[in-house]
Parts: sequence; structure tokens; C-alpha cells
Amino acid sequence: MSNSSNGRALAALATASTLLIAPTAAIAATSHSRHHAPRRAAHKPAVHHPDRTDTLLTKMFAAGTRIAHAPYSYGGGHSSFDASGYDCSGSVSYVLHAAGLLSTPDDSTGLETFGEPGPGKHVTIFANSGHAFMTINGRRFDTNTLDSTGTRWSHTMRDTSGYVARHPAGL
Repeated sequence: MSNSSNGRALAALATASTLLIAPTAAIAATSHSRHHAPRRAAHKPAVHHPDRTDTLLTKMFAAGTRIAHAPYSYGGGHSSFDASGYDCSGSVSYVLHAAGLLSTPDDSTGLETFGEPGPGKHVTIFANSGHAFMTINGRRFDTNTLDSTGTRWSHTMRDTSGYVARHPAGL
């Protein structure tokens, strides 16, 4: 392969790598040619954009932190997202609602069918007919930790036997 062929191949590889890593920046960077007006992307990718995922995760973590020390209240957070205390599913519902992923509070049975089946890449909801909790980027958000630690957040995982694992689409 000649030096000019190597150069073109490396330039193409760099452009493809940039598209995989930062699609928006790559489109803006590659859309200007010498004599042509900027091109617009033909369609949006089907996967979540990293910025959107980061925004949703930030909103979810901030919401969990807002109520992390709120008292446990059976049924709390079910008639309204704005409550003086929250139970397990009310807590999970509050976090999902803050990211725009849930419009009305759900009980733990309802969370068994939320979103997509199985664990998510960033977020997983664990639910059964008697309890619900979630993980966000490996941190557990669970009312069962409130009595022992004073917060719903924990770095330790619990046994998930008997729970259905679900996740928001794309997360």
C-alpha cells in the first residue's frame, strides 16, 4: 500500500472512530467540505445518545438523593410524587418520574412489568408483589437500607431471588 493510500485509510478510520465515539461532533466536523454547504444527518440513531443517557442518570440520581433521607411511609408517594415520606415503590416511582420515565406512581406489582425485561446497562428495577428497589450505575436505592444507614443509597447489593428484573428502554 502506498503512503497516500495509508494516509487515506487512516483518515477514514479516524472519521469512523469519531462517529462511534461522538456522533454529533463527528457530523458537525465532517459535514463541511470545500465547496458544499453543511449536510444534515439523515436520521437519528436508534440507540440513546450518550448525552441523553447521562442526563437521565443525573436526573435519577439527583431525585434519589432528594428523598434518600425522607421517612419511610407505607403508601407514601402513591397518591402524589410530592409526599412527606415514601415507601419502596413510591421511592422507585419518584426517581423514574424525575427522569420523565413514569407519569404516575406505580406499586411494586406494577413495577414488575415496567420498561423492558431483564437487567439494564445502567438502571435495573427489582420488583415483586411485596417490595421494589433499583440500582443506578451499580448503586442500590432501597428503603430497606434506611433504618440501618439513614439513607436509601447503598454500595452493597442484596439477594435478588424472587424479584423480577426490569429496566427503562436504553438504560
